[in-house]
Amino acid sequence: MTSLFINTLIKIFFLLTPFFVMSMLLSMTRSLTSEVRRGIAIRTTLAILVIAFILFYFGNIIFNLLGITIQSFQIGAGALLFLSAVTLVHGQQQRTLSESDDIAVVPLAMPLTIGPGTVGTLLILGAETTGTAKLVASAALFTAIMLVGLTLLLATKLEQILGGKVIVVLTKITGLVLAALAAQLIFTGIYTFKH
Repeated sequence: MTSLFINTLIKIFFLLTPFFVMSMLLSMTRSLTSEVRRGIAIRTTLAILVIAFILFYFGNIIFNLLGITIQSFQIGAGALLFLSAVTLVHGQQQRTLSESDDIAVVPLAMPLTIGPGTVGTLLILGAETTGTAKLVASAALFTAIMLVGLTLLLATKLEQILGGKVIVVLTKITGLVLAALAAQLIFTGIYTFKH
């Protein structure tokens, strides 16, 4: 059971792309104070926690009831990601964000942290594990999400260490990677839908 916990923890932690999401948090909240940014990090972590556990325990039921396929989710998420990517690459800071423009759930929690790959993994993991193994996997999932939350909470400190110019470069690179990821999601969704 210890190996199951460690394997699940490592897999889910990297699947949640914590450093990528941290870079997005920094770039999207540059106009906000560190306190507001911390609040967004906490709300994002809570949103990830709720979404991940709903998908883990009830994901297959919900998707079947609504008639949503993984392919349609990939295409929709890819479109949302592409819009964010264009904004980042062009340096348009998505207008001045305020607490009324809360980015914690969309796009930070979903689809950036919990994207189609994570959704698929959580659906499969939830369906395949039962009994004690499901409890161990749940504990690993919870721990991974808490580690992601800690990474997001430390984002401001990291920004202070790296400095503004490095963050601007990281933002542009993040935008390019995001655009490529968005295209891949859309193409994969279309390809698997046709086949």
